[in-house]
Amino acid sequence: MEKIVRQSLLYDFYGELLTEHQKSIYEDVVMNDMSYSEIARLNGISRQGVYDMIKRCDKILEDYESKLLLVKKFVAARDKAAGIKDKIELLTKSNKDDSLEELIAHIDKETAELLEEF
Repeated sequence: MEKIVRQSLLYDFYGELLTEHQKSIYEDVVMNDMSYSEIARLNGISRQGVYDMIKRCDKILEDYESKLLLVKKFVAARDKAAGIKDKIELLTKSNKDDSLEELIAHIDKETAELLEEF
């Protein structure tokens, strides 16, 4: 997964567990695509201070993920939902009874897996 996408997902799930100062700086880097120098100037801290804060926040968020696995479960559920959507599209276009039964079985299996996760 691309680093910035992963950081965004981690922040979406666990960002509220950071301090207000950490959230502000992390949002500026990850969500607002600001440079460390810009953030340092706006917050009256050094560029190195911003870098250290981002590294510390990344570690905090990754630690939460390693324990709770919310992002992993979300990505798996999203992928299964996309697979179900694709199979439904095939189902609506399908004219063969054999492939129809197979697609229904796949949809049923993936739906059951999704429900187990929640």
